[in-house]
Amino acid sequence: MSANLEAKKSAVEEIKNLINSSKSVVLLDYRGITVSQDTALRKTMRENNVTYKVIKNTLFKKACEQLGITGLDEALNGTTAFAFGLDDETVAPRLVKNAMKDYTTLSIKAGYAEGKALDDKGVITLASIPSKDQLIAQLLFVLNEPVTSLARAFKAVAEK
Repeated sequence: MSANLEAKKSAVEEIKNLINSSKSVVLLDYRGITVSQDTALRKTMRENNVTYKVIKNTLFKKACEQLGITGLDEALNGTTAFAFGLDDETVAPRLVKNAMKDYTTLSIKAGYAEGKALDDKGVITLASIPSKDQLIAQLLFVLNEPVTSLARAFKAVAEK
């Protein structure tokens, strides 16, 4: 077997591991951004535990075939970068959505989360959902509010 074929098989295995360990994957078209913009985007992704890679479409397609993932073939053409969200389903889509405000040439092609392929609108919707930590904080606030109101009422009665 040639060394090139072995390298490709190894790359496909690495991609499969990335997909399996990710909560979400965003496919984006990075055409038109500068090197400094790409470097800043990579830094932001890294700080938020998102793996950002440029991978050959054919290798990603092969990994998807081996994992039984369908629905992403249409997006796998042209220049494609991949953002793998490792901690939370919403982090990678949110970072890409925010980056699109700064880098107008950046665009979302598709995504993958919870075993389903998403179109660009689905990725934007996923980006608008608060993170798990924010949802927990909101829930705790809602649960704590009645007790806080009751304590204020008792305090007002006691002061009279």
